Amino acid sequence: MSTMLMIILGLVVVLVLFGISIYNRLIQLKNQVNNAWSQIDVQLQRRYDLIPNLVEAVKGYMTYEKGTLEAVINARNQAQAARSKLEASGGPTEGSLKELAAAETTLKGAMTNIFALAENYPALRASENMKQLQEELSSTENKVAFSRQAYNDNAMMYNTSQQQFPAVLFASLFGHHPVDLFQLSDQEAKKAPKVSFS
Repeated sequence: MSTMLMIILGLVVVLVLFGISIYNRLIQLKNQVNNAWSQIDVQLQRRYDLIPNLVEAVKGYMTYEKGTLEAVINARNQAQAARSKLEASGGPTEGSLKELAAAETTLKGAMTNIFALAENYPALRASENMKQLQEELSSTENKVAFSRQAYNDNAMMYNTSQQQFPAVLFASLFGHHPVDLFQLSDQEAKKAPKVSFS
């Protein structure tokens, strides 16, 4: 009887250690997803901070384009509100990125419009302030794209780990749920806006 008890006790210990291993792996992957999201968040905030500067830079030149400037500011505010709502809900989780992705799509469209209209103003294209903003926005767009790729890679690993056996048996028990990938739904919005003023 003591041998049977030792075997059962040994199996319980192995199962507990196995459960701890799965739990720790899921926590590690969840933290990587949160870190990757933080990188996107930083770049989105940088973009949101640059947009008022862009609007101020073009406001004096685009006296007849008030609607376009207002659309950019409104799109920025919607994107920022969606980002704040996502943060208030605890970060990226299943379904939480959809509203932000839609707002980002609208913002990209508004930014594309302002850059397209700016082509009609040669003095604006020659402005040093506009050239500097163009460079900063282009750099920020690249950083957003790289951060989004890193986030999606980490989210995929986290989601895959939750779906693999035997973690699938424990993931929801440990409070882990799939996270959405950060993807823009509009194919045109997936293209980087052209910001050339030369």
